Amino acid sequence: MSQERKDENLSVLKNKGAEYPVTLAPEILETFINQHPEHDYFVKFNCPEFTSLCPITGQPDYATIYISYVPDERMVESKSLKLYLFSYRNHGSFHEDCVNRIMNDLIELMDPKYIEVWGKFSPRGGISIDPYSNYGKPGTRWEEVAWERLSKHDMNPEKIDNR
Repeated sequence: MSQERKDENLSVLKNKGAEYPVTLAPEILETFINQHPEHDYFVKFNCPEFTSLCPITGQPDYATIYISYVPDERMVESKSLKLYLFSYRNHGSFHEDCVNRIMNDLIELMDPKYIEVWGKFSPRGGISIDPYSNYGKPGTRWEEVAWERLSKHDMNPEKIDNR
């Protein structure tokens, strides 16, 4: 396989002096070609330093964002994803909106077979909020997987003693 096919035009990855965006920036996301589209496999990202702002009070919200997806033809480049997630730092959105917007932006970018995004937000005011959203490509077995995972996603919640 040619080197061009592997690297493509990953301008964010190649830019050693990449600037962090100060506003929400889905346009910064980049993809590359999945080298193994014949296999179904999960790719998982954990972002333990996610921050956004409460749209009402402007106070910061902190979370770990978990993104798991089964790629089709395209995959998200991790540095561009990191910069995209960072762009929420000054963005005012409710937790549920952040999780769904992240998922929708990644669906539009990659058209994955399956994707799920789970935000585990630190408590503010004595309550934590952990929105979960997923998607399976319509007309495929992944559509059924999405429903099964959603309907059973938190049947055995973890003990929360650190938030």
